[in-house]
Amino acid sequence: PVVLNAPSFTVTMVLGKRWKDTAETVIIGGGCVGVSLAYHLAKAGQKDVVLLEKSELTAGSTWHAAGLTTYYHPGINLKKVHYHSIKLYESLEAETGQAVGFHQPGSIRIASTPVRVDELKYQMARTHWHPTPQWLITPEKIKELFPLLNMDKVLAGLYNPGDGHIDPYSLTMALAAGARMYGAQIYNPALVSGLTPTSDGKWDVQTPYGTIRANRIVNATGFWAREVGQQIGFEHPTIPVHHQYVVTATVPEVKALKAELPVIRDLEGSYYLRQERDGLLFGPYEREEKMVLQDSWVRDGVPPGFGKELFESDLDRIMHHVEMAMEMVPVLKNADIINIVSGPITYTPDLLPMVGPHQGARSYWTAIGFGYGVIHAGGIGKFLSDWIVTGEPPYDLIECDPNRYGKWTTVPYMCAKARESYGFNNVVGYPKEERFAGRPTNRTSGVYELLKGKASMGFHAGWEQPHWFYKPGDNVGYKPSFRRTNWFGPVGRECKLVMEKVGVIDLTPFGKFMVKGKDSHKLLDRLFANTMPKVGLTNISHMLTPTGRVYAEVTITQLTPGEFLLITGSGSELHDLRWMEEEVVEGAYDVDISNVTEDIGVLGVAGPKARDVLQKLTQEDMSDASFKFLHCKPIQLGGVNLRAIRISYTGELGWELYIPHKDMAAVYQAIMAAGEDEGIDNFGTYAMSSLRLEKGFRGWGAEMNCDTNPLEAGLDYFIKLNKHADFIGKAALQEIKAKGLKRKLSYITMDTDDVDPEGNETIWLNGKVVGNTTSGAYSYTTQQSLAFAYLPVELCSVGQKVEVEMLGRKYPAMVVQEPLVLTEPTRTRLQKKSKA
Repeated sequence: PVVLNAPSFTVTMVLGKRWKDTAETVIIGGGCVGVSLAYHLAKAGQKDVVLLEKSELTAGSTWHAAGLTTYYHPGINLKKVHYHSIKLYESLEAETGQAVGFHQPGSIRIASTPVRVDELKYQMARTHWHPTPQWLITPEKIKELFPLLNMDKVLAGLYNPGDGHIDPYSLTMALAAGARMYGAQIYNPALVSGLTPTSDGKWDVQTPYGTIRANRIVNATGFWAREVGQQIGFEHPTIPVHHQYVVTATVPEVKALKAELPVIRDLEGSYYLRQERDGLLFGPYEREEKMVLQDSWVRDGVPPGFGKELFESDLDRIMHHVEMAMEMVPVLKNADIINIVSGPITYTPDLLPMVGPHQGARSYWTAIGFGYGVIHAGGIGKFLSDWIVTGEPPYDLIECDPNRYGKWTTVPYMCAKARESYGFNNVVGYPKEERFAGRPTNRTSGVYELLKGKASMGFHAGWEQPHWFYKPGDNVGYKPSFRRTNWFGPVGRECKLVMEKVGVIDLTPFGKFMVKGKDSHKLLDRLFANTMPKVGLTNISHMLTPTGRVYAEVTITQLTPGEFLLITGSGSELHDLRWMEEEVVEGAYDVDISNVTEDIGVLGVAGPKARDVLQKLTQEDMSDASFKFLHCKPIQLGGVNLRAIRISYTGELGWELYIPHKDMAAVYQAIMAAGEDEGIDNFGTYAMSSLRLEKGFRGWGAEMNCDTNPLEAGLDYFIKLNKHADFIGKAALQEIKAKGLKRKLSYITMDTDDVDPEGNETIWLNGKVVGNTTSGAYSYTTQQSLAFAYLPVELCSVGQKVEVEMLGRKYPAMVVQEPLVLTEPTRTRLQKKSKA
């Protein structure tokens, strides 16, 4: 540092720039993602944006990346990230004056098996309602676009015009130029040696040049993310993977072409291939048993000084993929290799990045775990910038929430899943996909050991939860398909069980919080749009964002005066907890929030015989008159003290039992024994999903999320705009209501064959896209497919006919009155009214 003394001020110059002692946002890490965030924040008008890079910009994974850019992503809102990135990269050179080396010859995902063709059709049905340019093309068109292909096995292709590749170094430098142009400061080399939280929620960021007091910090450090996180007590589940790609010398057949070849992705061969000058660049994703993790970095840390180094290449390890590429692109056989790049790229257990504010530390954000940092950089920079500036995410991206992981995410689990995810880069992406590496974690419910051999298990936030149960003669196991598969019949059997007898379901993965303290009622009235239930009662409530979108759906029970039990979905546990904790701090509420998710097991008991079974095990009166719907009581069941709430997500007569984890197996076994005469049995989440759709129950993450407001989602009953408390989002909702809605959630049935809606399918009318489904299933009670769907208000009338796209076909559908099947409380009320 150089200190310049003048009569009235002192200026410290570091690395040729004025040193800032304070900053609104300090971004740690100068790869393409961190620099993109600096650019977007500064462009959005945020003053005092500082980026600190320990060595030089692009060091780490950015500089050696293959630079692929594509509109394609199977994730609904990650398509938006890719779209924003490409649109930014198209205009960045003109804006900053810095060349970016952006090539846009398009790309083709090649299907060479019938199931791959189904996968492409499945993805097309999820793309038409997005602005992403994407087309299913014939082998003839593929040959026209990529004349060097061997077409013997090619059946179809998914074509994205506008895809291509960009020079990662030039991209980062252009983003850096733009960041500086809008006022951001970039210091390098500037190692962050310490991070200290302050009492007012800020951070002291220590560097060799001095300390910066930051309102927030963003960890964007790539494969150093764990080490930065460890400075403040986090063990981020990120791990470097060895990724290799091969660059050839000039290939005469490539040089002779008049237009640049599109990028191809051979899904069966598990590699990508693109033109590199007059040669080719080929990058495989190796098999699980062959790929290499740099797990020593997890154990011992990244070697000091590692920045623009590479690993030793191993061509033998990728020869299987090389041979498949040579078969598909025969000119490769005679091409000379001039370079093999083997460098570290960062993986999380599920291959998606960790983006957003982190629960457990105020004002600490992450932008880490990018296996595809180049294509994500532009869109994620914009997404995070919007969130930081406005206080809420611009759209829902919970699949990338850093809080989807927790203490159950151990190093062995992380390594097993990263290995699996790398090897699974190009596996078929089925609906209801399950991946089994690293399972089970230490998150197993009290009945897991009793059920694990009887059911097909699903994975929910670290928990194992039964999807459906086996019976003699069933085709057991996980058999994924784009059409009705081995679980279709058994799920119907379970739905019949719940509708006619009594079933038991393990609901332990729910997130569970206890909220108590002097200001507990006041806090919850601020956080939730519904009124708070009285002692002993339960209701459904929603947390909204300031602009009136649905951040979370929570079941709230007031156990004793000022003591509340909150229940949320398994995937929302820390996502919701962070939001609540932030409001506690902002409003200075005298409240204690404790996460009891792992302390309490949950069993759901549902069906017309549920009362008869439970009554055998308790002295508590379980009758309608004594134990009403949406009431909660502490009871003793089979000798165990627990809480019972009369509520059921199947819509049938039922109770949820909140049981100390250690007693869960005993209670389960007592219930099953007591219910033998009533025909009791197990049911899973697939049956529950079908039953909740029949009853018209909305699901968070499908019918409602940060892309929707509760009025268009049909949640009016739960939104109390006239309540005295000024809940978050109230003013925005009042304005939305005054202006009127443009779209609404509708309930549709459809004529199908062997395929049912999953959600996110495109809806058509007269050849035009008019909406999208949100969730769907087969209704076993009424024997037809059904779905929720967002449609323009003018198309929401009962009887309106539309078409739903599934696997390349448009199936006839019609808006109907919801629900298809009345809930048990409604049926009981109508029966009483009829008798009266």
